[in-house]
Amino acid sequence: MRVEEIEEKTIYGLSTRTKNSNEMNSETSMIAAVWQKFDNTIEVNYKDGERVYGVYYNYESDANGEFDVLAGYGTSNDNLDKVVIKKGKYLVFAKTFEKTDNKTRVEAIIETWGKIWEYFSNESSQYKRVYKTDFEYYKGKNDIEIYISII
Repeated sequence: MRVEEIEEKTIYGLSTRTKNSNEMNSETSMIAAVWQKFDNTIEVNYKDGERVYGVYYNYESDANGEFDVLAGYGTSNDNLDKVVIKKGKYLVFAKTFEKTDNKTRVEAIIETWGKIWEYFSNESSQYKRVYKTDFEYYKGKNDIEIYISII
């Protein structure tokens, strides 16, 4: 983990509204579907350095409330939804994994979110989550960083 100051950044993509309890059930899960649609309809120019983000925003309350999630990238596109990653302080959780298949990626993301929930569920944690804008940054096929907005 590390703390990082982030400048404001606009991300364009496809979004949905959900809550964590819905994501625990394959019949009510929305996040996987929005990522699948993004992957099937949006061309990302990885060779020229374009990277993908998963942005969590418009939190109703905390980890139990509803929130929006956007699968996207930084290329301006008026045909897509957009969200601004807020300027501020973030706690960064990084994960590198060996395989590049989709199952391994999903498992790595779930494992990292588990560590995030565990960290913030400890009331004596040094940093406090503020539920403003959080995001996953896919640095490459085998690297993900998850940025959690903190006080």
